[in-house]
Amino acid sequence: MRVLNTALIATGLVCLSTLLVILPDSAYAGCTSRALAGVDWSKCRKTRKMLDGKDLSGSTFVQTDFGSTDLSDADLRSVDMTRADLTRTKLNSADLREAVLIKAIGFRADFTDASLAGADLTKAEISRARMTNADLTDALFDKAESGRVDFAGAKLVNTSFVYTNLARANFLGADAQRINLTGAYLYLTRIAGVDLSSSVGLEQSQIEMACGDEKTILPAGLTPPTTWRCDYSDD
Repeated sequence: MRVLNTALIATGLVCLSTLLVILPDSAYAGCTSRALAGVDWSKCRKTRKMLDGKDLSGSTFVQTDFGSTDLSDADLRSVDMTRADLTRTKLNSADLREAVLIKAIGFRADFTDASLAGADLTKAEISRARMTNADLTDALFDKAESGRVDFAGAKLVNTSFVYTNLARANFLGADAQRINLTGAYLYLTRIAGVDLSSSVGLEQSQIEMACGDEKTILPAGLTPPTTWRCDYSDD
């Protein structure tokens, strides 16, 4: 009887261990779901995929790894990309209106011509990303790491950069109406020719470290430095 009980216990332990091995895979079964609107690919690895032009609106991509994936022209309205990895991801001309990208990582991601109106990129790490000609109306970049991001020609109406690192970022040709720069770090930030007259929170100390020119328009009460830090004569 003792031998039988021991055998049953051993069999039970084997079955339990088998379940423990199987459960993690079943917990991430959603990773095999098709690329459709509303899909949940949270914590899935979707690197180097061709998802350009796909309708993925309303989907959940929390902590999803999209590294080097092509999402250009994709419909990504209202997606949740919290903590998603968008390193070197192609998002040019994608529709990301009202998307949540809080704490997302987007080093060298390409958002050229994308629409991020109303998107939330609070605390996102998007250094060296390209956002040229993107629509960033009402978007939030508060406390984001946006060093060397290219915002040239972007629409930055009501865009919030509260306490954002914008060191060496490029704003040439951007529409910056009512942009919020409260506490933003503007070391060598390129604002030549940019109209900042309606900006919020901009202080003289920020202007002193930025790169403007005689065509930069500042808010009332602020004055251009005697000599701007950057020389655009060779641009």
